[in-house]
Amino acid sequence: MITQNKRNAIRQRIHSRIRRKLSGTTDRPRLNVYRSLNHLYAQVIDDQKGETLVSASTLSLKLKTGGNVAAAKEIGKAIAERATEKGIKKVVFDRGGFLYHGRIKALAEAAREAGLEF
Repeated sequence: MITQNKRNAIRQRIHSRIRRKLSGTTDRPRLNVYRSLNHLYAQVIDDQKGETLVSASTLSLKLKTGGNVAAAKEIGKAIAERATEKGIKKVVFDRGGFLYHGRIKALAEAAREAGLEF
């Protein structure tokens, strides 16, 4: 059985491999996603300046539960709306070492439907 620490170490190794290949620019910032057991966090980051432009999470939206697909869809919609308010249309999607499945996939599809291009 894989312990939680080992699983997180594997995820971080995958994430660092992904980050070697992609980064956010001023024209096309990075949409980063982090998934914990109970919550979901999303940020739009400009890596050239080193600053977070927009963020949304299940904590900031005060959703009752953050560990399900419905909450992920709400976060995707919220991050896309906040990004378009700041004039951001195109992003690079960074899944953070997580599999593109379940909550991560739901967040990405909701963000695409709400107007973000990636």
